[in-house]
Amino acid sequence: MSNDSQNGSEAPRASSEVFGSSAYRVPGWKFSLDITCILLSLPIWLPLMILLMLATRIASPDPIFYRQKRVGLGGRHFFIWKFRTMKLSAETRIHEHYFEELMRADCPMTKLDAQGDPRMAPFGRFLRASGLDELPQIFNVLCGEMSLVGPRPCLPNEFANYQPWQRQRVNGLPGLTGYWQVNGKNKTTFNEMIAMDLFYLKNMSVLLDLKIMLKTCSVIAEQLFESRPAAQCNRQERDPRPPTAPEPQGEGRRSPTTEILHT
Repeated sequence: MSNDSQNGSEAPRASSEVFGSSAYRVPGWKFSLDITCILLSLPIWLPLMILLMLATRIASPDPIFYRQKRVGLGGRHFFIWKFRTMKLSAETRIHEHYFEELMRADCPMTKLDAQGDPRMAPFGRFLRASGLDELPQIFNVLCGEMSLVGPRPCLPNEFANYQPWQRQRVNGLPGLTGYWQVNGKNKTTFNEMIAMDLFYLKNMSVLLDLKIMLKTCSVIAEQLFESRPAAQCNRQERDPRPPTAPEPQGEGRRSPTTEILHT
């Protein structure tokens, strides 16, 4: 990747591989904070989850949930749960090839469905744009496999292509939301995402987790506004082919280690 020194200037100097490392960062306060926040927000997320389950079932006879293998703490594999957003017969290698190209090009990580994707199930675009397809991962948090805040868990084939310094992002529990999600997300490059994840792992605290959780709500609202489902459907009808990776954009991006919530 061409921007290692620019977007992850401190990370490449790390001397240890993730496997066999004792540096996994799971502070004692993290699980307590997660459980407290989940219980306090129970009247919000539980009815919402039930409503989304009913809507998904009415819109399609296919399974409501989708289980996918991801890489967790220390490189260990586990299964996350998501609301199904793709048709049951959808070809997943399209997404895998697309992400591999984004990793090589180091360009803004626009979602594959940003310009329309014929593989989408009913309500799939809304669920993905809002991030609500990830809501069932609350149960992964309750099982101790994830945290509410942390780096997003990657696919095993993606992790296999990571450079040694990039693998440090699994030295902490993966999260439902994170520093990257509230600081640009799909407008950032792959290297910037890694740098943000490493910055979070180095600076995690109760206050930082709470700030990220609060900012996630406004980010979700912004994503829904920007999704414009009707315009996307029109583009899909004109050109049903999945988009290619965008060209690299070299200037005008904010430093990935800028403090969040400075406004």
